[in-house]
Amino acid sequence: MTTLKHTLYVVATPIGNRDDLSGRAIKTLKECHCIYAEDTRHSRPLLQYHGIDTPVRSLHEHNEAGRADAIVEQLQTEGSVAIISDAGTPLISDPGYRIVRACQDADIAVSPIPGASALIAALSVGGIATDRFLYAGFPPAKSQARKTWLSEFAEQSCSLVLYESPHRILASLSDIVDVFGAGREICVARELTKRFETVIRATASEALETLEADAQQQKGEFVLIVAGVADKANISVGEVELKAMLKTLLNHMPVKTAAKVASELTGTSRKVAYDIGVALNKDDAT
Repeated sequence: MTTLKHTLYVVATPIGNRDDLSGRAIKTLKECHCIYAEDTRHSRPLLQYHGIDTPVRSLHEHNEAGRADAIVEQLQTEGSVAIISDAGTPLISDPGYRIVRACQDADIAVSPIPGASALIAALSVGGIATDRFLYAGFPPAKSQARKTWLSEFAEQSCSLVLYESPHRILASLSDIVDVFGAGREICVARELTKRFETVIRATASEALETLEADAQQQKGEFVLIVAGVADKANISVGEVELKAMLKTLLNHMPVKTAAKVASELTGTSRKVAYDIGVALNKDDAT
């Protein structure tokens, strides 16, 4: 397939292993008029490795809006253009959305050159249900905002996929334990396709303990997959058991503490346990 003139190509690049760049991607990047990269210094070694000497310009979150009109004009008057991110598929937690929209609005063809994506790679080896999943990107940086944000997904029945950075991984896992419950199953996929790739499937509390005990496991780029809540067929049984447990616990401790204990024992989110505990207290008071 020959690269078409006046077309914007959205090209996926490797997330670690340089040889994961497809033959079609290499051909497209060689033949296009210009490549826009998230970080030119990061992308040049990959391009040189594959013998690609096409001119490279920067396209990142701080200049994307200002570049849009110029890229549209370039596509209209010069030739094809490719956009790449530092790793994986552009626009997936990376720049490019404004460029794609601007090209579509100007009736310029936009074509994907698919390839690596960290979230898909993690789902393929995570051992957690993939029939339905919700990708939510990076959580907020501050703990309280992160907990509020996570609580929006606590009762989702589909798997939740997140990205996280090394300096926040322990804090995020701790908040996942608090919001989703210590027993919720998760997968921590680290440095996928790279030399120190690791995939850990465990309960949230076990995963946190594993990373806390090994500083090496705290380094690199992370994809987190959080299992959804139990399917609808099991919810009524689970709720009955949870209520019975909370009734016993409430005889000995306040609602907040009882909810925390029940969450850790059952894997139910703390918020759900707390809400049921409050309702049970109200019933007892009437």
